[in-house]
Amino acid sequence: MSILERFLSNYKPLIAVPVIITLLAIALIATHGLTSNIDLKGGSTAVLQLEKPISSADLKTVIQNGINNNQVDVTSISNNQATIQISGPTDVTKFASAISGTGTILSFQSVGPLLSSQALTQVYYALAFAFLFMSITVFIVFRNVVPSLAVIFAALSDIIIALGGMSLFGIPLSVASVGALLMLIGYSVDTDILLTTRVLKRREGTINERAVNAMKTGFTMAAAAIGSMVALYLVVVLFIPYAQTLSLIASVLIIGLVADVLATWLMNLGILRLYMEGRR
Repeated sequence: MSILERFLSNYKPLIAVPVIITLLAIALIATHGLTSNIDLKGGSTAVLQLEKPISSADLKTVIQNGINNNQVDVTSISNNQATIQISGPTDVTKFASAISGTGTILSFQSVGPLLSSQALTQVYYALAFAFLFMSITVFIVFRNVVPSLAVIFAALSDIIIALGGMSLFGIPLSVASVGALLMLIGYSVDTDILLTTRVLKRREGTINERAVNAMKTGFTMAAAAIGSMVALYLVVVLFIPYAQTLSLIASVLIIGLVADVLATWLMNLGILRLYMEGRR
């Protein structure tokens, strides 16, 4: 008996693993909350080319004194470049004057409270409609309540665990991270449909043999996706730290893809096996 077959022979207790992690993620989100990036909460962000070596604390003090704003955060300094976030809209001329002699502005973005509020509302609509139409599509494809609900619950678990990871590691909610969550919905449904189609609709071999075949394909897909996101994250952090959008997307997808492995191959597969054994 192979490792995967031994794993499948004791599948019932494993269904609880992603369920428990999902509940812990909900508790973490409820207690710790999620931070928002400036594109959703309003504020300013700037990337500077430093003219001389300076510490994060000293640079923060220089900017605070120059613009009379205590809500300044130096998020990174690397390769003579610094990324700054400021609470509230900031006049770019005043900011440039504040850093005169310390650095020059490579990029500057300021988002007002009205625009950020509208962006946050659109984020909620995007996630809600994506999940709604995904659920409708799944029901149309399988036309069976239990397998369809298993796919939907697995995708929902992926999103919740990803949000819990964002809360745990301080990854801000932004347009970039929301894009990663939307991609995660698509990827989750892809792996769940792969599993459900092979186990439920195919007839050759036993349930275990069909499940093992699906797991081999699914693990290969997951390893490739997680490996590529880890590589992207390391490249951005080590060589292009000012490209925060890419690091946000990569970090959210890494958490979500790991969650998808648990939700698909522990919870969804377990529910499918219970369902098919009950039918027999």
